[in-house]
Amino acid sequence: MRTVDVDILIIPGWTNSGPDHWQTRWQSRLTTARRVEQADWERPDKALWTGALVDAVALCSKPVVLIAHSCGVATVAHAAPRFAAGRVVGAFLVAPASERAVVEIPGMDPAFAPLPRDPLPFPSLLVASRNDAHCDYADAGDMALDWGSTLVDAGEVGHINTASGHGPWPEGAMRFGWFLKQLGAVGAG
Repeated sequence: MRTVDVDILIIPGWTNSGPDHWQTRWQSRLTTARRVEQADWERPDKALWTGALVDAVALCSKPVVLIAHSCGVATVAHAAPRFAAGRVVGAFLVAPASERAVVEIPGMDPAFAPLPRDPLPFPSLLVASRNDAHCDYADAGDMALDWGSTLVDAGEVGHINTASGHGPWPEGAMRFGWFLKQLGAVGAG
């Protein structure tokens, strides 16, 4: 599967992803990518954030691949049961925020916790760091197991954001390309 074959939705977390964040950089380079905009990036509201994602998926004209970071991963997990069957063909989930983190984020809607634990209805890859202040690696492993995601150990790389030195994040771009290739192989099989 190639990027031109899918609509790519970028789902940032709390405070959005700034101009140097890898999500923003990828969005500017991937012609079929667009950001799911939220009414308030400082006060994530579960109903509003998941509703915006469900609406964005419904408006896509091609199969959808999601790229989520941090609280955006929680948004995907909560919204997944509401997507039309077969609409989303894959999710690239990066540095998820744990249940502890989502309730500690200032302005965060406590309804984001607990995180859903049902398997996601589409293939997914979860990239997690071993020293992410917002999610213990073991918690990320549990999420991946519950959601049926392939877990990728990114090593000790922090929250995989601009603050941890992940502006362009070429390793992530290569991993995303591999993920798309795997989705194509699944679709062809």
